[in-house]
Amino acid sequence: MNKSAGIYIAGHRGLVGSSLMRRLQADGYANLITRSHAELDLTDQAATRRFFEEQQPEYVFLAAAKVGGIHANNTYPAEFLYQNLAIQTNVIHAAWQTGVKRLLFLGSSCIYPRDCPQPIKEEYLLTGPLESTNRPYAVAKIAGIEMCWSYNRQYGTQYLAVMPTNLYGPGDNYDLENSHVIPALIRKAHDAKEQGRTEMVVWGSGKPRREFLYSDDMADACCYLMDLPDDQYRAIITDSDLPPLINIGCGQDLTIHELAQVIKEIVEFNGEIVWDSGKPDGTPKKMLDVNRLRSLGWSPRTPLRRGIFYAYKEFSR
Repeated sequence: MNKSAGIYIAGHRGLVGSSLMRRLQADGYANLITRSHAELDLTDQAATRRFFEEQQPEYVFLAAAKVGGIHANNTYPAEFLYQNLAIQTNVIHAAWQTGVKRLLFLGSSCIYPRDCPQPIKEEYLLTGPLESTNRPYAVAKIAGIEMCWSYNRQYGTQYLAVMPTNLYGPGDNYDLENSHVIPALIRKAHDAKEQGRTEMVVWGSGKPRREFLYSDDMADACCYLMDLPDDQYRAIITDSDLPPLINIGCGQDLTIHELAQVIKEIVEFNGEIVWDSGKPDGTPKKMLDVNRLRSLGWSPRTPLRRGIFYAYKEFSR
């Protein structure tokens, strides 16, 4: 990507988008295009088309999405399906209409079947039933992957989908009603510590295993992929056997019980963790196979404990 190229970051205020902004700015990209939701509603097809026609971005990072944890997905399934389908459909189609050179679509590891073989390879997509607690969100993201693949095949576009593992980091959402597991545990441990409580209650059994990646590492991987030489980039998106899809993760996991203990130590909460086994666990195990990404020369830099320390420092300041 040329340093002066117009680069649109859709969803620049979220966890993913803000990490992308920091990385692109640090790398010296001078023409970053952003719009808040108040300025541009990406579910509005006509408004999205006008924006692309006016701004003519050369590259697009599609990080805008309706996101949340198990509770939010269970409570608002229609919103998770509709809003994500509308956003990605409008952006991808407008990108094709206005000649965007490369587009990177950010999905989620929940696109893979609930009982997938581990670690999860890209080719496992659509090989089994999805996890019911986030199926509407997953279906929307799968549609986005298929849209990128279809436009590449029919129109010769260069759209790539990346599936990050569970993310955390600066700018995360710490609202207990809608947050993911790491920010939720940080918030619970911090509140319990500040209020002098002797225990904190955590959903589920603590047995599921999860993989986590610091958001700035994810942004580094995305920019690395978007900046690949043409021959390497085209080889990814023109593989006839695979969709233009790459997993982004660290290749290591741990149980939620182990995660909660790490967060408890970093926050310095001295009480007990109580597990509410009446609440859902979600998928039993979910770790991505990241060999495809590593074969391109990228690997993460931030160990989990250090990343959680950074995240808590940002949260508590």
